[in-house]
Amino acid sequence: MGRRGDKKNNGYHGNGSNENRSGGTVGKPREFAQDNTGSVSQASFVRTQVDPETTKYFTEIANVIEGTELELEERSVICGNALEEASGKEVELATDYILSHTMQSLLEGCSVEHLCAFLRSSAKKFVHICMDRSGSHVAETALKSLARHLEDDENHPLIENTLSALCQAIVVNPVEIMCNCHGSHVLRRLLCLCKGVPIDSLEFHSTNPSHVLAERLNLRSSQMDGRESEQYQPFPDQLKFLVSEMLNPSKADIADLQANQYSSLVLQTALKLLAGQEEELFRFIPVLLGCPTDNTSEGNFIQVKSVKKILRLVEENAYSHLMEVILAVAPDTIYNEIFTKVFNNYLFRLSSHHSGNFVIQALISHARSQEHINLIFEELGPKFRNLLELGRSGVVAALIAASQRLHIHDNKCCQALADAVCLKDESSTCIVPRLLYLDNYFYSYDKANWNWPDSVKMNVLGSLILQSVFRYPSEFIQSYITSITSLEDKHVLAASKDPAGARVIEAFLTSNVSAKQKHKLVKKLRGHFGELSVRPSGSFTVEKCFSISNLSLKETIVSELIPFEAELSKTKQGPYLLKKLDVEGFARRPDQWRSSQTSKQSAYKEFYAEFGPKDVKSSRGENFLSDTHQKSQTEKLKDMRKEIDSQISSKSGTPFLAQQFSAKPKKSGSKEQKGGGFQKDDDNFLKRKNKRHRKDELSKSSGKKLKAGVTD
Repeated sequence: MGRRGDKKNNGYHGNGSNENRSGGTVGKPREFAQDNTGSVSQASFVRTQVDPETTKYFTEIANVIEGTELELEERSVICGNALEEASGKEVELATDYILSHTMQSLLEGCSVEHLCAFLRSSAKKFVHICMDRSGSHVAETALKSLARHLEDDENHPLIENTLSALCQAIVVNPVEIMCNCHGSHVLRRLLCLCKGVPIDSLEFHSTNPSHVLAERLNLRSSQMDGRESEQYQPFPDQLKFLVSEMLNPSKADIADLQANQYSSLVLQTALKLLAGQEEELFRFIPVLLGCPTDNTSEGNFIQVKSVKKILRLVEENAYSHLMEVILAVAPDTIYNEIFTKVFNNYLFRLSSHHSGNFVIQALISHARSQEHINLIFEELGPKFRNLLELGRSGVVAALIAASQRLHIHDNKCCQALADAVCLKDESSTCIVPRLLYLDNYFYSYDKANWNWPDSVKMNVLGSLILQSVFRYPSEFIQSYITSITSLEDKHVLAASKDPAGARVIEAFLTSNVSAKQKHKLVKKLRGHFGELSVRPSGSFTVEKCFSISNLSLKETIVSELIPFEAELSKTKQGPYLLKKLDVEGFARRPDQWRSSQTSKQSAYKEFYAEFGPKDVKSSRGENFLSDTHQKSQTEKLKDMRKEIDSQISSKSGTPFLAQQFSAKPKKSGSKEQKGGGFQKDDDNFLKRKNKRHRKDELSKSSGKKLKAGVTD
């Protein structure tokens, strides 16, 4: 579902040879000189050499500030004086390959006054600095330093004036800097500075596919979906001015911006920064869609002639990335119009395209209503097998996650996926293996005779799809339950050893499937818990197995960990696992360990009866966390379970109910209790129980006295 740009022509971070190229049309990079006049002015700019005397001076300064340890105040004075000497020579120094490093050090160490003076002095030629390979680093360093000074409110007026000067210089010809591989990075940082957010944050900088994937599968919250625009914005006027001028049709050819890979990055950042500001988005999104600006009434700004152009653009790498962000931040009215006028009835065609399929994933992930999912499923539901055969499993995964989020077509999605991987004349036991090895199965020549492959990594997207499936109610996923519990012992072990497969096992164990079915799967791992526990991903699986097991299975798991205790203690998760399962306690005093586990299980059931959902089957009480992915209330119960574990483990096997009426719980100076706060929360719970108990006793005694008084 996530993707990276092509490293040659279409990537966002290509090599230096692509500095003046557009990443719009696949395989057909375009020179800026053919697209706009801005590149001509940059090409005609000739940097003058720094004179020898100035070079000598700044070389000596570099030796002073980098070769010796200076007091902070002394360093600031030296840097400020050096920047004063740079007045009138900012461009030459900033674009010099060697001296630019010295300029960066000076800008990091100087006062805010000297920093702003440097930027205002170089404002008229700031664009030339930004578009230079060395100068862009100097410009970014200066903006980073400005961001650090924002912490002091007294600096805001000075910084605001400086930013205004920079913005005025940039908007003279914004396309020039937006479409430059160096300048686009500086401009993105400037936009973030105006908003008051760090560009290095995941929302505004990272293009890591795993983060995009996590958002689309409901595994990570997105600030854009939350419409969190109420945060403090230090310079909102500068932000709006800069964005509006960048998209001013009289200053920019929107067609160039739509097709260029670097301007696409700038526009994506601008849209993310404007998330939640509907008035601004209603102005800018129609421009980015290439719609006439004189007809932007709500629900009627996309004309028929614009639709074909948009459909063609989303198949290009640069614009498809931009469209993903548009769909994420668009107000509901705009999203609905884009969905109905542009994408409806073209979903499968675009899903089959190597760039367009990511746009459809975004469209699905940011669907606003059940009606949207209903229309999407009508077109794509019957095409699940086709999508999987084309390698577009991300579209399928996005639709499954969206159906869960909006609570529609749960059963239909599960059935459509099962039908896609398992033909009518085949047994349902093949569903889970084929999803675990999604690509291996669908790319095989002889699918009818496909078997579980050896020494092949499991498919990440297939794993994520199965994890989503096991979050559905158990009545919808019976075929998946049958498939996973029918796996051979060696295949369950292989899945547990694979990072992607282990997540599927864990998802099944934390689902609302019956405890009997979970125990059936756990038993297939008997004899291998020790070797699994020392593996990075296997330790989590062992913990989940222990949590849902009955006393007999728990004893089996812990006994298998004892020979691996020394090795396990050296791993990252080992000490936690050893403590959680109390392996040492079992080795020394097995009877007391069993008593402690029995007390815990009783406490879980008591908590579940008190706080758990009332409309669930009683059999779920066997697993305190059986509903953890279904309802928010039981997410809280997970924390309660930790509190119980912490309390009971510190009481050396004392029955839980006996502890409730103890006079005073022991104080412990352990790190876990101080840091986690579990002891305090447990004490509060015990106090509440004791208080209720005392009230009952008091009411009884009062009743007796009252009767006695009447008798007298």
